[in-house]
Amino acid sequence: MKLIIGNRAYSSWSMRGWLALKHAGFDFEELVVPLFDEVWEQRREGDEFAPSLGKVPILWDGDTVIWDSLAIIEYCADKVGRDRFWPEDEAARGMARSMAAEMHSGFSALRRELPFNVRRNFGSIDLSPEVEADIDRILNLWAQARARFGGTCEYLFCNWSAVDIMFAPVVTRFVTYGVRVPPFAAAYMEAVLHRADVVEWIELAQEEPWVIEEYESAPAA
Repeated sequence: MKLIIGNRAYSSWSMRGWLALKHAGFDFEELVVPLFDEVWEQRREGDEFAPSLGKVPILWDGDTVIWDSLAIIEYCADKVGRDRFWPEDEAARGMARSMAAEMHSGFSALRRELPFNVRRNFGSIDLSPEVEADIDRILNLWAQARARFGGTCEYLFCNWSAVDIMFAPVVTRFVTYGVRVPPFAAAYMEAVLHRADVVEWIELAQEEPWVIEEYESAPAA
């Protein structure tokens, strides 16, 4: 297996694909490509990038190619057993899938206005009403999952699962931009940030030499 990812510092979707392979327990080769450097356009036209139209992450498993983080999660689940990635209970599984899908397709204001950067902590910043609405929705989803299925466990549906993988970059975004959260969410975030695979990703990001200047300043109010 080979996973092509973008800079760990800036690529939230790469983080999701990487966490999925780690959770599945696979041995895989990693190819980190610096996003938007001087040869980015040339590199993304290569054969390895062709199936995804130059987007990351991309998983190659022999002749099988899977792009898109959620598709990689599902591929891993098919390989190692779906119960490792999704709750066993039918109602919990339905909610977890819905939350993962909403994270995949929604929260555009959050992603647009608060760029992913695990190397920075800007402290609390002024948030637009659109971003505040996205944050409120995320916290509401977390609260529902914890109340209905999380119990006293660390993660949203008790065991670490696909939905936690999908929201892990949101946790780091909340840290980067000093988003204030209620105690239940702070406890969940703490659990995610102390998970070994998440710690490894963040630590590896600190060692990267590449810098994308537009992501290195706090958004203007």
